[in-house]
Amino acid sequence: MPLKIHRGGGAHVSALGNHLGIHAGFIASKLVSGSGMGILLDLLVGIVGSLLGGWIFGLVGLAAYGLVGQLIMAVVGAVVLLLIVRAIKKA
Repeated sequence: MPLKIHRGGGAHVSALGNHLGIHAGFIASKLVSGSGMGILLDLLVGIVGSLLGGWIFGLVGLAAYGLVGQLIMAVVGAVVLLLIVRAIKKA
């Protein structure tokens, strides 16, 4: 999972989460717009998308297990995030 919450209340993003976030953001941006948005924006979209994807999966009663499951969940969330951003831009 990209975001690790520790008992002390601090949160940090792990190195694996960074790679997962970059990949999820890149895949989502390729699916939505046809091209990547750069490593930093892909990372940001992937991390926020993974949180959004986890929330969406929880709402519908799904769970993501393993690296592939977490990547799918993050990509779904990142695609939703990009579609929301696109709708707001057009409005």
